[in-house]
Amino acid sequence: MSLSSIMYEDVFKLTEKDPDGKKFDLVSRIMARSEYLNAEIALDVNVDIYPMEPGDKFTLALASTLKLDGTPDDGTFDQSGEPTLANKYEYVMYGKVYKFTDSKDPDGTFKLEVFISYGGLLMMLRAEPNLLQAFDLDQRVYLLIRKV
Repeated sequence: MSLSSIMYEDVFKLTEKDPDGKKFDLVSRIMARSEYLNAEIALDVNVDIYPMEPGDKFTLALASTLKLDGTPDDGTFDQSGEPTLANKYEYVMYGKVYKFTDSKDPDGTFKLEVFISYGGLLMMLRAEPNLLQAFDLDQRVYLLIRKV
């Protein structure tokens, strides 16, 4: 497997679920903090098919392709039966980077926020800029999650 297809990977702990109240029956917004890279996420998850609760720990990876050799794919579902990166995870979405913003931690540490839309389910990943250098505006990205 080519590690170049994985653009970001870390273990997160779910800290809050629906902090602003539940807005949709099948979707929850989760808030989670990184275990290793001092990052945080807000992520909309279809909890009807992938239940998540506060305290859950999960690996989150963002990848440019699902092909194990790292070659680009076109984002269509591969029905060939060949193994893909998705086989190593439990929940997968395909989306597009639509915005970047700058922010600072209370201690003054500069952070970058990358926003990705997965067909209307949104994610904000906030981390140190050097961890998010692989992302570009309008780039297609796979989100892959598995509980640990």
